[in-house]
Amino acid sequence: MQAKFPKFPVNTPAASVIISIYNKFNYLERVLAGFEQQSRTDFEVILADDGSNGETLAAIRQYQQQAPYPLRHVWHEDKGFRKTRIMNKAVVAAEASFLIFVDGDCIPHPRFVEEHLAHAREGVVLCGRRANLSDKLTHWLTPERIRQGALQHMTGRLLWDSVAGQSRDAEKAIYIRNSPLKPLFPQKFKGLLGCNFSLYKKDLLDINGFDERYEAPAAGEDTDPEYRLGWAGKKFVSVKNYAIQYHLYHKLLPRPEQSQRVLAQVLKERKAYSRYGIQQAGRESLS
Repeated sequence: MQAKFPKFPVNTPAASVIISIYNKFNYLERVLAGFEQQSRTDFEVILADDGSNGETLAAIRQYQQQAPYPLRHVWHEDKGFRKTRIMNKAVVAAEASFLIFVDGDCIPHPRFVEEHLAHAREGVVLCGRRANLSDKLTHWLTPERIRQGALQHMTGRLLWDSVAGQSRDAEKAIYIRNSPLKPLFPQKFKGLLGCNFSLYKKDLLDINGFDERYEAPAAGEDTDPEYRLGWAGKKFVSVKNYAIQYHLYHKLLPRPEQSQRVLAQVLKERKAYSRYGIQQAGRESLS
């Protein structure tokens, strides 16, 4: 975090990139370094922070002083898992009409923002995938290496690591724009991942944003908006092998029953518009 970067020329951003975070700045710094390398520079970044500690807040403030793109930090107090609530707050704060959602442990390919914007359509939800890095490759991919252009040559290293039985889903890191390999990678929608999707803000507001009843990780956060957006008549388009991400290694999170019960109720009611979203859930955090 010592280098100084030229400022990106942003007035009104074409996209608001919303990154969900909770501590782990060592991972977040890699993600932010990835956004420093983007081919499109007309975007802002909003950190949707579910109550990170003082050490993380200090590191974010230090990075903000030199960030080459507009970087805003939306935070609330740590009162347990309230990711969907802070995500709604970030959605309201977003200046762009187009939103791109990313997790704080997923590094974007250099053409990540470009591809989401290139495929953007009203009434359409763009759904990307991610390649899962091994623990070894996660440690190798430092912020400094990312700034030195490591992502430009990541595919070969990732494929080799995959052959060695370490990284997984390496084929999802193959960039196919204008590639003769394009016919080998059909674009079939296989579900929404909360770490890599985008849509117009209006389309998300049509379902009242994220349902804030999900108060445990790894269950419902992705599936719930997928169902409700579908019930609202939105179409889903895959941008696999276009909008690429590299997922940093960590242990799998448990899937608590409490969130499964909320999702079961949502599936029973089959209502696109949630009563527990941006408008109804209590907006003291938005003031």
